[in-house]
Amino acid sequence: MIRLDSLEKRFGDVVAVDDISLDAPDGRVTGLLGPNGAGKSTTLRLVYGVQRPDGGRALVDGIDVASDRQRALARLGVLPHNAGLYPHLSARENIRYYGELQGLRGVALERRIDVLAELLELGPLLARRTKGFSQGERVKVSLARALVHEPRNLVLDEPTSGLDVLATRNVRELVRRLRDAGHCILFTSHVMQEVAALCDDIAIVARGRIVARGTPAELAATAPGGSLEDAFVAALSAGAAP
Repeated sequence: MIRLDSLEKRFGDVVAVDDISLDAPDGRVTGLLGPNGAGKSTTLRLVYGVQRPDGGRALVDGIDVASDRQRALARLGVLPHNAGLYPHLSARENIRYYGELQGLRGVALERRIDVLAELLELGPLLARRTKGFSQGERVKVSLARALVHEPRNLVLDEPTSGLDVLATRNVRELVRRLRDAGHCILFTSHVMQEVAALCDDIAIVARGRIVARGTPAELAATAPGGSLEDAFVAALSAGAAP
């Protein structure tokens, strides 16, 4: 489970995250939605420990990320929006390196990489350096890296960005399987169709605050047009009001 407890982050006079509280439970996909600049990405960085909060806490299975980062991140897999791969390492070496950081070694690690390569159709890419990979190829390698240590909790920041139709379907099916296996998944996407299809719960962020939350059906029912996109736009309009 991922829990955000009155989370706050400032950059000088700018309040990027303003008292955000949210529970992302096991066995559900929780969507964190918002336009660029809303504070969504900063919130995710606080969850996976790239930045420290100025107030509140981000907890992974009850472990405070800021005070016990290594133990919290051992329970968390992260697919950032910027894949952040090492360009002069092969796909296998990128995945292996992250597995080793998580304490995996030897034959068990190589078998895990092979399982993920089959799952994500990475076989032809494993021996190639990631420099020059397409966006979709980078996403697949980064997703394998996030899953290599079999974490119970996942942060997936636009996991289908740049993927073709078949790869997108495979990733969506993988997300569903992980959810059904009891994983906690905190998920972002700008594609409303994808959000409606995958997310069990949604929190919409504007100006660093959560301005609406509910299931996709509950949110859609609040909008005059009856769609999730209509609810999203209405929530942003309300959240932008002084």
